Amino acid sequence: MLAGKKILIGITGSIAAYKIPFVIRLLKKAGAEVQILITPAAKDFVTPLTLSTLSEHPVLMDFFNSDDGTWSSHVDLGMWADMVLIAPASANTMAKMAGGITDNLLLATVLSTRCKVFFAPAMDLDMYKHPTTTENIKKLQSFGYELIKPVAGELASGLVGCGRLEEPEIIVNKIEKYFNDSLPFSGKKVMITAGPTYEPIDPVRFIGNYSSGRMGIEIAKAMAKQGAEVNLITGPTAINIDNQGFNVVRVTTATQMHTECMNVFPDSDITIMSAAVADFTPDKTKSNKIKKEDGFNSIKLKPTVDILLELGKKKKDKQLLVGFALETDNEKGNAKKKLANKNLDIIVLNSLKDEGAGFGHETNKVTILTAIGEELIFELKPKHEVALDLLSVLKAYKKS
Repeated sequence: MLAGKKILIGITGSIAAYKIPFVIRLLKKAGAEVQILITPAAKDFVTPLTLSTLSEHPVLMDFFNSDDGTWSSHVDLGMWADMVLIAPASANTMAKMAGGITDNLLLATVLSTRCKVFFAPAMDLDMYKHPTTTENIKKLQSFGYELIKPVAGELASGLVGCGRLEEPEIIVNKIEKYFNDSLPFSGKKVMITAGPTYEPIDPVRFIGNYSSGRMGIEIAKAMAKQGAEVNLITGPTAINIDNQGFNVVRVTTATQMHTECMNVFPDSDITIMSAAVADFTPDKTKSNKIKKEDGFNSIKLKPTVDILLELGKKKKDKQLLVGFALETDNEKGNAKKKLANKNLDIIVLNSLKDEGAGFGHETNKVTILTAIGEELIFELKPKHEVALDLLSVLKAYKKS
């Protein structure tokens, strides 16, 4: 399935464009989010109204919309997509792609994207066999673009030969196979915790912290995009995490998070504990709101269960366990102690002394320490990039 995957479809000027609405329907049925870009010639073969209705997004063609003054950023579109599919890909568009020509929004977006690009040619047989088309296809493949070969059959010209766009079901099957088989964490079960816990004092007050949950959520999103089956266990957060391609379990207290972790951990290949779980909770929770006039001088606290320590004790040889350490002093020393004492494979350290790092920021600055002695220092960057750095470390990590 393609739940949460963002697929950008580029449609060019070819009679085979009539097949793309069927591709869109199949992708949407599989759970993908679909955005359509068309070249100016494509609208002569399939209407933007049909495409926008099926994709549930406005169809984009121009850089600038003079009607409402909006601008379509090819850079943002390229970064949004998990995959780009050019189908049908005309001889003209493939030639421009091979030459780096960007005279329309679709071509500029392809040149800007960092994700996988599939292209499915469709044209008359002599155009497809022409040496320039052959060379352009080879060049696009040398860029890492994936060819979906046309098939033989009756063509719009009345001739019979190779040049027909592959059938929608086959195109979607190839996309699903790519996401299922080629991603680095495909087949891996990953448990991630995020956010704070709220420890209730009475029905309206609690002990908590400033964690937004963003770091853990960005890790979950990155893991899901790279093929993992993700279970995110999160404390209270204002960040929208619906329909992101992973399972979400919402908890409030440390006890609830402990229960969920114990249920999910045994079947997890990788566990990443980025939640800021409260270390203490009120010894007793009042059933009614405490009134100021009644007086209240102290709150007796008791320790919460150390979830990470318990997981470290239960960890099996093939499981990877990652912890986080937010420190204010003796940062590296405390992180190394936590790495050893809790039987972790990796610990991600950040310091509140670093401006722009830690709770409440969209950025973070981390040092990643491993049980095999590695020490990797990263500069301040957006948390979604920090997540990718962590995934790179996990991909390369080998237990001693």
